Amino acid sequence: MAAAPGDYLHFKANVPVLHISIGMRQWRYYDYGPKEMPPLVCLSGIAGTADVFYKQMLSLSMKGYRVIAADAPPTWSHQEWVDSFEKFLDDIDVHHVHLYGTSLGGFLAQLFVQYRPRRVKSVVLSNSFLETRCFGEAMPWSSLVNWTPCFMLKRYILIGIQAGPYEPFIADSVDFVVSQLETLSREDLASRLALNTMIASIGRLLLLDSAITIMDTNDYCAIPQVLKDQLGDRYPGARKAFLKSGGDFPFLSRPDEVNLHLQLHLRRVGIEGRPDLTRGPSQRQDTGKVKKEERPHNE
Repeated sequence: MAAAPGDYLHFKANVPVLHISIGMRQWRYYDYGPKEMPPLVCLSGIAGTADVFYKQMLSLSMKGYRVIAADAPPTWSHQEWVDSFEKFLDDIDVHHVHLYGTSLGGFLAQLFVQYRPRRVKSVVLSNSFLETRCFGEAMPWSSLVNWTPCFMLKRYILIGIQAGPYEPFIADSVDFVVSQLETLSREDLASRLALNTMIASIGRLLLLDSAITIMDTNDYCAIPQVLKDQLGDRYPGARKAFLKSGGDFPFLSRPDEVNLHLQLHLRRVGIEGRPDLTRGPSQRQDTGKVKKEERPHNE
């Protein structure tokens, strides 16, 4: 049975996964949409991979935006992650970015703004936070994470995902993220938990609040509400985009709303989509070949 446009099988059939070496390690990423456009770079939380943003890549690319979703190789300090991300951007010839970070990805996005302010033009933060102290205190064995067996790391992460029952669209998003969790190595999981529990906080950013959007869900979320409130208080001039529901993974459970807010954010910071540069949802950017597909309907 053929994959339907917009689903994950369709995405995997038409969007190539790419790899680039930074030193002895590799970044894994997708890069979809017109290369002439400044990219929106998506950074996931602990359990996710670049694949969890496939609905954003498919939808926004058709509207003429370039979307990159990236998985970092294991890094063991926040500074190491910042340095590795900068080298990744250098190697794919991207100088200025717009960042969309969820949970830990949002924290790392803010860190990158703090240490490399000239490279970031705007940020979207979803279910994110300013400091990691409470996560470190909740995981007293964090100093042993690098020696912890893989099954224990997975179990610890899964405990943080609320057990159902869910609305069907949230249940599907949880199932997808859990399936992606299974693709991560023990070293990947240990690194992400280390970054999430290593004590650090975000200082004042040079980025204007007007270049920040905070997109949160109003139902259950693994990030404590007090941390989300701190984020809102830190950036009082940021645009607030609240989703009535969506759980921890609104980019999967509420993709239409998330994609709309991402598009509004990009327009707000001066980036208009260029659908005239889009050659179709099946464009293979690694080969430059275009398969014949039904043309997408204009909105």
